[in-house]
Formats: sequence, structure tokens, C-alpha cells
Amino acid sequence: MNVRTRSSAIIGSICLVASLALTTASADEPAAPRKAPKVTLSQVAMAKNPIAGTTGPGGTLWIAERAGTVRMLGKQGLSEPVLDISGETTTDGERGLLGIAFDKKYAHFYISFTNLEGTSTIDEFAVRDGKIRPKTRRTVLTQTQPYSNHNGGDIRFGPDGYLYIALGDGGSGGDPHGNGQNLDTLLGKLLRIDPRGGKPGGKPYAIPSDNPFVGDPKAKGEIWAYGLRNPWRFSFDAGTGDLLIGDVGQSSWEEIDWAPAKSRGGENYGWSQMEGTHPFREGTEPANHVPPVHEYDRTGLGCSVTGGYVYRGKAIPALRGQYLFSDYCDGTVRALRMKDGKVTGVSDLGVNGGEVISFVQGRGGELYVLDIGGAVSRIDPA
Repeated sequence: MNVRTRSSAIIGSICLVASLALTTASADEPAAPRKAPKVTLSQVAMAKNPIAGTTGPGGTLWIAERAGTVRMLGKQGLSEPVLDISGETTTDGERGLLGIAFDKKYAHFYISFTNLEGTSTIDEFAVRDGKIRPKTRRTVLTQTQPYSNHNGGDIRFGPDGYLYIALGDGGSGGDPHGNGQNLDTLLGKLLRIDPRGGKPGGKPYAIPSDNPFVGDPKAKGEIWAYGLRNPWRFSFDAGTGDLLIGDVGQSSWEEIDWAPAKSRGGENYGWSQMEGTHPFREGTEPANHVPPVHEYDRTGLGCSVTGGYVYRGKAIPALRGQYLFSDYCDGTVRALRMKDGKVTGVSDLGVNGGEVISFVQGRGGELYVLDIGGAVSRIDPA
């Protein structure tokens, strides 16, 4: 999460080229704009600074509020808190409850938050009959943070059943400690661990043996990908398993990174040598740099990319297969059309979600938009 120090801000940096993508009808005909699907935002609830969400047991929607509470969305709106850690975190800087996730069997619930000292923390709870069992709580992973911004904090189980954890570069500005390219720290990385593989007396998690840097004495085995500034939101395509990351830029460029489902990890997304496809300061492009599939500058629009999901729902057939994302400062919901890891078009969907802090994938692949100001809205056909 990257706050550009705004009173209600949590992240920062982005501007989007707002144009409809073109498709070529034939070699002899001029390209014609492709119409974006018509959608609307239907507000389904109001929360207090909703910041993340996930699908829970029985298709329920669980919403995390930044100050430390988790609520379930029902027909009557949001429930009373099913979890409250508000006494264990703070909303200073970009801190707070930042991410939530269930494992594939909904047997365990995970939270990602910064504790009162600012340390990034991943905790686990057992789940029985759809309810959290507080007494089973245990800490899976911690990472100290040198500054109060760029905490990342998103967590998600991949198609492989492992837990992926996004951590920013540690904060301040310009990556002063060089964490993005340093493989001897978890900061500025996407991690991949087995939270149920720990052993008594050892680490509370296991490192998958096929992680890309296992066995490298100069690298942390937990690392799956690196060169990230502040990967505030990432997701896996429910249809293909591909990975998409919205990585918040420094001052000029916002980027969306992509890796195919068949990836074996190890991607270097360039920070802080690169900001998008552009050298940062006097940086030189790393030989193994994986450039973003989409980038945009922030001349006039936005300040911080909010990564979303590839739409796999049924309510809006024309949107299926497109990656939805937004910007914290601009709020416009946009869609990328992609083929074989290449963007073939960008669409403005004509709706604005406010200060869009996150997307949530609900039952059946339908998507929700979270406005840090309070609104929880579903993307519906217009």
C-alpha cells in the first residue's frame, strides 16, 4: 500500500491513458473502436474503510476493514465483526489490516497486518463450521519494516495450494536500501510458502522445494518473484492460473505485471533499476528484467494502480477474460484485453468506484469494488 500522504490515502501513483482499444477489421479497412461492455456499480453495503476481501465458506463474502475488523456480507448488509484485531494494529502511515485469505478447503483463515511496531505479520486461524476459532491463532511469518509505507500486504492462495504474500520494498522513496534487487531480503518481493508445512521447533511454515531460489545461499528461499516496489494487489486468473500484479510506481509510471501459469518463478520486475519500462534515475535495465504488460504515466489522472482480477463471471459475458483494474486517485474502472501475455486493448468501463483500494472476487467470479471511503459495490451489467 503506497500512501502519497493524503489524509485518507493509503497508496499512491498512477495515471491512465483513457482510450478505447482498436481492433483491425481487415488490412484494407481502418481500425474501429471496440465498444466497452456496459456495466454499472451496485452498492451492496457500507463499511468503515473497507480495504480487502475474499470469498469464504459457502460462497460468503468476507470484508476486511483497515482498522482491524472483518465482517461478512449478507442480504442485510455487513455483519457484526467476526474478527477484531483493532487493538493490535494502527492506521498510521499505510499500516493496518491489509489482506485476508482462506485456504482452498476453507479450513484455515489468514490475515495480513502490521502490528503496533509496524512489523508485517501473517497469522492463521483454524475454521470450523464456517467460523473462525480464535484460540487456534498462530503467527506464520513476520517481516520488520524500516518505514511506515510500502507494506504491500496482499495475500492469496495460488492454484498450486501455496500461500503467496506481497511485500513492498520497505518504504520511504526511491528504495533507499536497494531491497527490490536484493535477494537476501523478503522486502520488495512476492513470496511463496506452505503455511501448513512447518515443524515443531522449526519455522512455522515450509518453503516449497521448487521455489526458484531454494539452495541459493545468497537468496531467501521464500522468494517467488522480485524487483517490486509496492505490489499492493495481485491475483490469479481463475480461468488460466496466470498471475497479475498491480505494482505501484514511484513518481511517473504505474505498472501491471504478468506471469503465465506455467512460470517457475524467479521473475525480476525491475525495481528499483526500472520504473515500468523506464530506467529509474541512473538505473540500468537488468539483463533479466521482465517488463510490465501494461504501464501508464500519471499526467493528469490517478496516483496509484489498484490491481484487480480477470473477470470470469457470467453476468457480463462481453467482459469475460478481461483484466479489471483501477486507480486509487482516479477511481475509473478499466479493463485490459490480453492474448498470450500481450495487451491487445484497454477499455474505460464508464464507472467510477471512488477511492478504489481493492477488488474482491465473489461467488461465481463476479467482482466487487471497495472504496476506502466506505462503499462496497458489485459490478453488474448496465
